[in-house]
Amino acid sequence: MNKTFWIMILGLFFAVQAGAKTSSAADEGVTVDMSGTNSVAPETTAQRDARMAWWREAKFGLFIHWGVYAVPAGKYGDQDNYGEWIMWNTKMSASEYQGYAKKFNPVKYNPEQWVKIAKDAGMRYMVITSKHHDGFALFPSKASKWNVVDASAYGKDLLGPLVKAAHDQDLKIGFYYSHAQDWNNRGGAIKAFKEGDGWDDSQKGSFDSYLEKTAIPQIKEILTNYPIDVIWWDTPIHMYQPRAEPIAKILKEIRPKLLTNLRLGGGYGDFATPEQFVPSTGLKGDWETCMTMNKHWGYNAVDQNWKSSSELIQKLITICAKGGNFLLNVGPTAEGEIPAESVKRLNDVGQWLKVNGESIYGTTAGPFPFLTWGAATRKNQVVYLHVFNWPANGELRLPLHSKIKSTQLLVEPSKELKMSQDAKGTIIYLPKQAPDSVASVIKLEVAEEPVVEPIASFNKKLTATSESPKNPVAAAQDGDAAQYWEAGAGDKNAYLEYDLGKPTLIHALAVDEPDRWPRYKQEIRVEIETDKGWTQLLATQTNGHGHQVKFPEIKVQKIRLYVKRELGPAGIAEWQIYSPE
Repeated sequence: MNKTFWIMILGLFFAVQAGAKTSSAADEGVTVDMSGTNSVAPETTAQRDARMAWWREAKFGLFIHWGVYAVPAGKYGDQDNYGEWIMWNTKMSASEYQGYAKKFNPVKYNPEQWVKIAKDAGMRYMVITSKHHDGFALFPSKASKWNVVDASAYGKDLLGPLVKAAHDQDLKIGFYYSHAQDWNNRGGAIKAFKEGDGWDDSQKGSFDSYLEKTAIPQIKEILTNYPIDVIWWDTPIHMYQPRAEPIAKILKEIRPKLLTNLRLGGGYGDFATPEQFVPSTGLKGDWETCMTMNKHWGYNAVDQNWKSSSELIQKLITICAKGGNFLLNVGPTAEGEIPAESVKRLNDVGQWLKVNGESIYGTTAGPFPFLTWGAATRKNQVVYLHVFNWPANGELRLPLHSKIKSTQLLVEPSKELKMSQDAKGTIIYLPKQAPDSVASVIKLEVAEEPVVEPIASFNKKLTATSESPKNPVAAAQDGDAAQYWEAGAGDKNAYLEYDLGKPTLIHALAVDEPDRWPRYKQEIRVEIETDKGWTQLLATQTNGHGHQVKFPEIKVQKIRLYVKRELGPAGIAEWQIYSPE
């Protein structure tokens, strides 16, 4: 899986270049419908809600990246060179890479055990790579001999038994399918190469021919042979709308209730997929953060950069508090075992969910954009407060002004917690000891729709040194991380400036960057206006996923966010500023 997915802007560019062309593979006698006249049957809001209901309830799923790339996972010294992208990273020849399939023999594979691991972790669904970018199918296929039955030492279907095991244990299951990018089937798209090109002669060919002869037939095989619940597309390189539409139509005709992500291309799909990060504002609509436990998606023998169990639990909570789902990845070995370090962490998350699952499953985004001490989810009139940092003075401040019916620790439902309300909001008085060292849950029932103290930057004046016509400054404060501000092309000293209207006490801020490829890795610097002029508050280098930081409380009225990007105009999806609770 790519660390960041190719966004459709690239596809749209190629669409413009294609013009009225109906096929780029005419010389090979391939017929591909490029007219864009196919229609995908619409659905009502009620139909969509019914189709999405199980996924919205589930909240937590297991991602599995598995394939031939697990075989050479210990061969190369540079740990970032191998994993699921080893063939691309090393520009390995197709013949050399395909030789590893003869050593792919997962005799320890136990699909029932894999499902049990997911279920014990509190997960409600699974998604496995049926075909990753290396083009190797984990299922028998008439469309390509590059599959587990025809090309591997194992010689048997890997996916059918897992689908059955999942459904037998009441878990939903989906397939990841790399529909565009394929490094071993001729004509497949390849990152950083022009359409039809590759580093190996065996890769070069018509992309339309690849879609017609390999991808679409395999998609039909998946849809007809496996009763799956989700298809998870990836990297829609060259997949402008006329190429995506026939696939979307096939999906609707064969499996109309199936869920798909938005990575098919052409704007089709049901949910967005921020990768390896949590948008500070969440996203509008349905979305799912996918994330690794270490640095790689596929198995990597030497990568021991594991996230802690505590971090994963708090990630799950934070994602749900912003209205998303969490798809957490494992990379099994070539023998078919999920690494012990992954299993341990999954077990830890499962133990927390056994006690606190009520505060996760079936919840929606909480009413608070930011809480210093944790995060909150919601289920109708109940707000679940997840306290990561237990207050030493026993007073939990909450920027909530609504009438409250009851407040209890989730683990002690019979004991009412004392509380009071003042002009700033609500104070809940807690026992000295936290029930859980990672995240303690308080169940708060409100008597009315929650009335929440707005964040410091809400509806405040925001200006910019410049803006691009399609990406105005207003997008950086609209509460939607899918929209973004971008500086004018010639602005080399770009900044955003908030005027909070009056001196305001603040103590934290969050910056979201555009979820685009290549990542908007940028230098950011925050300055505040004082009686002595502008003074730097903080400076950092982002990783393309934004930045959230807490700092000592300070009163400010004007605050600037300087942004510098080497590869193009600076860009910010959201910038929010927070006052203490």
